[in-house]
Amino acid sequence: MGIKLFTVSFILTSTLIFFLLVPSKLRTPIPRFRPPAVPLNLRGPNSSYPVTFAYLISASRGDLVKLTRLLRALYHPGNFYLVHLELGAPESERAELAKFVSRDPVLGSAGNVWVVGKPNLVTYRGPTMLGTTLHVMAMLLRTCRWDWFINLSASDYPLVTQDDLIHAFSDVPKDVNFIQHTSRLGWKLNNRGKPIIIDPALYSQNKSELWWYCVVGWDNLPRTLLLYYTNFVSTPEGYFQTVICNSDDFKNATANHDLHYITWDNPPKQHPRYLGLRDYKRMVQSNRPFARKFRRNDPVLDRIDRDLLKRRRKEFSFAGWCSGGVTDRRTCSNFQGMDYGSLRPGPGARRLRYLLSRLLSPRNFTRRQCK
Repeated sequence: MGIKLFTVSFILTSTLIFFLLVPSKLRTPIPRFRPPAVPLNLRGPNSSYPVTFAYLISASRGDLVKLTRLLRALYHPGNFYLVHLELGAPESERAELAKFVSRDPVLGSAGNVWVVGKPNLVTYRGPTMLGTTLHVMAMLLRTCRWDWFINLSASDYPLVTQDDLIHAFSDVPKDVNFIQHTSRLGWKLNNRGKPIIIDPALYSQNKSELWWYCVVGWDNLPRTLLLYYTNFVSTPEGYFQTVICNSDDFKNATANHDLHYITWDNPPKQHPRYLGLRDYKRMVQSNRPFARKFRRNDPVLDRIDRDLLKRRRKEFSFAGWCSGGVTDRRTCSNFQGMDYGSLRPGPGARRLRYLLSRLLSPRNFTRRQCK
C-alpha cells in the first residue's frame, strides 16, 4: 500500500512540475497603439520610484467585470501587472480582457500590463493554484525587476492608492517578506491538512529573493515541500509559510502578516465571507492595504473608490503620475499632464506606515517570527 501511495504521489508531483516548467507565452496586447507622451523604460530597474511592486491578478469564469475594475483601481506606471484568466474561462472573456488592456489609452501604451496567453486550468481545492502562482512568478522574474510580489484575485480590492503603498514601503527593508504563518493549525489541521485531494486540473484540460528561491530552489527544500503539498486541500495556505519557516535564509526576515483584511465564518468555510458596507469602518481602522472578498460592484466598493482611492467611475485611482502637478485634481484617466515619478500620498499612506512600523518594531518583528 505504501509503495502505491508513493507511486501515485510521485506521478502527481512529476505532472505538476512538468506544467510548472512548460514555458508560457506572454501576450502583451499593446503593440502600436498610442505611445506615451514621455518615453518609459518600465522593464528595467525603475529609478523614478523608491520601490516597485509586481502583481499577479488571478481570475476565473465570470470575473471580467471585477477584473477590469480592479485593474483600474490598482494601476500605476511604476509597477508591473500580470493577469491570469484561468483556462476554464470562455475564450470570449479572454478576448474581451485583451481588448480592454490594448484599447485603454494608458494600459495600452505604458507596456507594464500583460495577459497570460496560455493560461493554466485552476481548481481551488488542490495544488494547481500554487503551480500557477509559481509559474507566474517565474515569468515575472524573467521579464522585469521588482521589489515585492503581490498575489491578488479578482475578488480583492485595495484600501489605499498605489502612491500610498509605494510611499509607505519606501523605508521598509527590501529583504522583508510579509507572509502570515503559525504553527498552531487549529481547525485547518482537519479541514485543510488531513483530507487528501486529487486535483483534476493536473490531468484534464477541461476543468525577489524568496520568490527566486521558491522557483529555482538552490537546495531541495522547495521541491521537497512541493511533493508534500501536492494533495492538500488548499496548498497555497501552507506551502510558502512552510518554505520560509524551514529556511535559514528567510525565517528571520519575514513579518508575520499578510496585509489583507479578511473575515471568516464560524466555523470557517473554504473561502472567507463577503465584505459589505457594514465592514467598511473596520476595514479602514485595520490600516491594511488590501481586503477580500467582495461581490461584483458591491456598494462598499463605490465608497472605497470615493473616500479612499479618490477614484471616479472608469478612471484610475488618484496618483501623482496623472495629477499634472495640480494638487486639487481628482481625476486620472490618461497620460495627459503626466508627471512620471511624482508621488502624492494621502491618509492611506499614514495608516499603512503606522501598521508597518508596528509590524517591524524590534519587539513585534522578533517575537512573531517562526518558532
